[in-house]
Amino acid sequence: MKRCPWGTTNETYIRYHDEEWGTPVHEENKHFEFLVLESAQAGLSWSTILMKRENYRKAYDHFDPVRVSTYNDRKVNQLLSNAGIVRNRRKIETSINNAKCFLAVQKEFGSFDRYIWSFVNDRPIMNRWGKISEIPARTPLSDQISRDLIHRGFKFVGSTIVYAHLQATGIVNDHIVTCFRYRELSSEYYRNRGG
Repeated sequence: MKRCPWGTTNETYIRYHDEEWGTPVHEENKHFEFLVLESAQAGLSWSTILMKRENYRKAYDHFDPVRVSTYNDRKVNQLLSNAGIVRNRRKIETSINNAKCFLAVQKEFGSFDRYIWSFVNDRPIMNRWGKISEIPARTPLSDQISRDLIHRGFKFVGSTIVYAHLQATGIVNDHIVTCFRYRELSSEYYRNRGG
């Protein structure tokens, strides 16, 4: 079974690659989870974050943005003492700020999902990369979404982080064409379009 080369390094990566990465996400808490994890990853490896993911779920009330938006100084200090997550005050405070912004987007658009998918007219972008080196770290689309999120008060949402979000949540399919997941996701896409 052929996979994207990055998705073969360890069991956690294999499971994430095979079951999640690139699969269209439409759950609010899942969108928020990826926003928190991707901003926590800045300057670190994604592998480090994936290994801490279960700890994050417990520490962050299963990524309920309503609960996270109410975190106070006491909760911040509690998170700073949690060795199971990235203990960086700025990143923790950013997650609380972004929870509030996330709720504001939900209020304006009905859901964060509706907001983020509107940038692609509710249809995933099906790229056709032959090798990993062709995949960009950012695109004009991620630049546009990043600017809009920053305008809405989000932090730690530079274009590279936003592009990682688009890839993770299946808004963009960046599996290489020889990867079995590329074929699976392409088939699902065309089936859903009636093609």
